[in-house]
Amino acid sequence: MSKPNFSLEVFPPKTAATTLSLWKASQELAPFKPEFISVTCGAGGNAPGDTTKEVALVMAQQAHCPVAAHMTCVSGSREELLQLARDYWQSNIRHIVALRGDMPGQERYTPRADGFAYADELVAALKEVADFDISVAGYPEGHPDSSSMDKELEYLKKKADAGANRIITQFFFDPEVFLRYRDRVAAAGIKAEVVPGLLPVLNFKKMTAFAARCQTSVPEFLHKMFEGVEAEDIDHRLLAMNILSHQITRLHTEGVNFFHLYTLNESMLTRHVCRWIRSAF
Repeated sequence: MSKPNFSLEVFPPKTAATTLSLWKASQELAPFKPEFISVTCGAGGNAPGDTTKEVALVMAQQAHCPVAAHMTCVSGSREELLQLARDYWQSNIRHIVALRGDMPGQERYTPRADGFAYADELVAALKEVADFDISVAGYPEGHPDSSSMDKELEYLKKKADAGANRIITQFFFDPEVFLRYRDRVAAAGIKAEVVPGLLPVLNFKKMTAFAARCQTSVPEFLHKMFEGVEAEDIDHRLLAMNILSHQITRLHTEGVNFFHLYTLNESMLTRHVCRWIRSAF
C-alpha cells in the first residue's frame, strides 16, 4: 500500500494578528513538504480588498512548495479572470482551484452577466490560457443549491470533462460518506481523482454552525465526545487529533492516498497530523 500524501489550505489574512498566524503556520508546515498549499479567496471571491493573489505570490516564494490559487466565477469578468490566470502562470503558479463562488449578500447564486456562469466554464477557459493543474470542488453530501445528488454528479462530470484534474471534497466526518461518494463518482464515469477534504475541529461549537450552513452532517457520537469540552481545553485538541487520525487511517485502508487539510491557518494540530502522516505509514 502506498504512503499517503497531503495538501494544505490556508486563507488570506484580514488583520495583523491573522497575518502573523498565517505566516507562522506556513513556516511550521512547509517543512513537511505538502504536495501543494492552496490559498482561498475571501468572501465574494477576488473582490476589492481580497489578497489571494498577493498571499499566493509571496507564499510561492517563501513556502518552498507548489502553491495553488483559488479562483471563483464571481471574482470578476471573463477578461479580468483570464488576465489573473495569465499573471499566475507567469509567476510560476501553475495550479488553480476553480470554483463557482457565492455572491455576498445574495441567498441564491446569480451568474455575472460579463463573467463565467459556472466552474466548468472557468475550467475550460483556464485550460485555454495554459496547461494548469486544476482542482474543483465536490460535495459528498450534496451542494446546498443542488436539487439532487444525480444533478450534482452531472455537473461534476462537466467540470471533469472540461479539464479538471482533481476533485477536492467538502469536509465530512464519517469516512463512509466519502467512500460512498467516491463510488458514485466512479459510477458516473468521472475519471478525475477524488481527494477527501478534512477539517481539524478547532472549535466544536463553531464547527457545527459552519457545518449546518455547508449541509455537512455531524455524527451524534461527535456531539457526545465534545459535550462539556471547551475549545481551549487540551482534551479538545486530543479529540480533534483522534478524529483526523481515524478518518485518515480508515480511508487509507480503502486505497485513499491523498488528503487535503483545511488548516484554518492553524499550525499546532495540523503540524502533528502532518508529522503523523509522514512517519506512521
